[in-house]
Amino acid sequence: MGRSADMTPPLRWRLGVAGGVALVVLLVDQLTKLEVRAVGEALHVTVIPGVIDFMFVRNIGAAFSMGEGHGIAFAVLALAVIIAIAVYLVRAPQLAHLEVVGMAMVAGGAIGNAIDRLAFGFVTDFIATTFVDFPVFNVADIGITLGVVLALFGYMFLSPAAREVDATAELNARDEARAKRKAQQRGERARKIRERNER
Repeated sequence: MGRSADMTPPLRWRLGVAGGVALVVLLVDQLTKLEVRAVGEALHVTVIPGVIDFMFVRNIGAAFSMGEGHGIAFAVLALAVIIAIAVYLVRAPQLAHLEVVGMAMVAGGAIGNAIDRLAFGFVTDFIATTFVDFPVFNVADIGITLGVVLALFGYMFLSPAAREVDATAELNARDEARAKRKAQQRGERARKIRERNER
């Protein structure tokens, strides 16, 4: 199999792991939201005093309650992101394993929030930080944020493709240095020949 057809890790592994991770994020997200909606407005639980509370918030915007009033547009955007991730996972010749996990977390979170928007017209948020003024969020938001971080880390530091680029640059630098040494040697030989002829 040629380099152009290389699939590292194998396509079956990518799809299996990505599907499994995305499904776990989606299930945890939807089950926690189901419980939160069942309790409703009465929900206000201190999980870690001074750090995290649980409270029911209807978010009609994007992740972390941003961009309110554009729920359908964000659902369409989420669909585009999911399709882009799927295409990348299938077509990229080389990927780091962590990239696959990270992108699957993003996809699972995006699907979870998109389901909320399409089914209810809002996203169920319930995790509130009390030690800092920060928008209320949910498990899907955590999956998206953490997934982006993992995917970027995997691409920048662990990706076989990135290592191949580094190796190519190193080989090019070596070739350039070798060419310079040969040019210097040729110049030195030419100088010595001229000196002998002048004698």
